Amino acid sequence: MTAARPVRTGVLGAASIAWRRVLPAMAECPDIELVAVTSRDAERAGRFADRFGCAAVSGYEALLDRDDIDAVYVPLPAALHHEWAARALRAGKHVLVEKPMATTAREARELVTLAERAGLVLRENFMFLHHPRHDAAAKLLSSGRIGELRALHAAFCIPPLPGEDIRYAPELGGGALLDAGVYPLRTAIRFLGGGLRVTGATLRTRAADGLDLSGQVLLASDAGVLVSLDFGFEHSYGARYSLWGSRARISTEQAFSPSAQYRPVLLLEEQDHTEQFVLPAAAQDLRCVADFAAAVRGGGASAGPEEARWRADAVTTLELVDQVRERAVRVHTDG
Repeated sequence: MTAARPVRTGVLGAASIAWRRVLPAMAECPDIELVAVTSRDAERAGRFADRFGCAAVSGYEALLDRDDIDAVYVPLPAALHHEWAARALRAGKHVLVEKPMATTAREARELVTLAERAGLVLRENFMFLHHPRHDAAAKLLSSGRIGELRALHAAFCIPPLPGEDIRYAPELGGGALLDAGVYPLRTAIRFLGGGLRVTGATLRTRAADGLDLSGQVLLASDAGVLVSLDFGFEHSYGARYSLWGSRARISTEQAFSPSAQYRPVLLLEEQDHTEQFVLPAAAQDLRCVADFAAAVRGGGASAGPEEARWRADAVTTLELVDQVRERAVRVHTDG
């Protein structure tokens, strides 16, 4: 493809997140051309195609076989991410895959290897990481406003889901850890980088099948920063993080899925002074897909250290997930 042409994109799966957030952003992005969508439900694929002005294709393989598609977006259940991202990469397509990239670190490493060998872009659809509020928080941190960072807390919790929701299906990669827990984990990586290790974890699990419904995780960084994370499907809504230093603390609410109109606030609290930084609104969905398109148009996997960072962080996230699974104390519930 040429740098001047929009990235011709196909969609493997007609998921809710695609309908609500990602495909509207792709339709708005001038650097992306939606070409086709496929689903196991032909009627559902037809509705997507009608709304977004693209073709409805019968069968995932048929979409991957098309020569008018440069990249694919994979919004399938988590348990299918590895299989279909791998097939897309082997078919020579760049891949934007819903978070998390896979269900284990081993699977993530396999995808990274495939992408690197093929010279293709492989990104997770972690939209919140593209919001400039987190750069503003990092700038305050690096400026020394809060002193030495001592602790990080992050939480992403939502109310119970409808009983038929796929996130309650273990065989599809369901559970709160993979769906909600990866957000606070990725927040810790965003501010602390690598070198994190799990020092403790607790999971509330469904007695019938062991599905995790909520949990808490403790981490420590190589620099000695302590991290506490909360996540789950059993709470009132909360999406926040705080960076607590030797002199002050930075905190923010609505941290992971704000609307494009929402103006985020960074609250800085010192012992005798409180300051609010009201930041501009930003469409993180659009920024995410535009960044993916820019990576594809800019030379794919050969683009350099930025692509390497995205891949390394995806693997690190799932390494921490694996550690949580291995070390967690499980408390069974009838929920």
